[in-house]
Amino acid sequence: MHLTLDIPDEMAQWLTANGQNPSCAAVEALAIERYRSGALTASQARRRLGFETRYELDGFLKSHNVWEHAYDIEDLEHHRETLRLLRAQGRLKTA
Repeated sequence: MHLTLDIPDEMAQWLTANGQNPSCAAVEALAIERYRSGALTASQARRRLGFETRYELDGFLKSHNVWEHAYDIEDLEHHRETLRLLRAQGRLKTA
């Protein structure tokens, strides 16, 4: 898809500040924001940005000060349940 977008001159300067192609910078900014908001998974973001590995995506995101989604209470509960099941199955030894 080809999209023409009119943006303020100041914003265009932001996009080209590092000598980057403005179209690439705009696509990256959109992908970053969609990932940050949870609208894109890491796998989707990786594919849309053209990275072959998750490692490449992680480096890209960190270079743009984007960190993994916050670890929330649901994650904690899921991990606690997994640990409980592993212990019950004798697959996890406690110290």
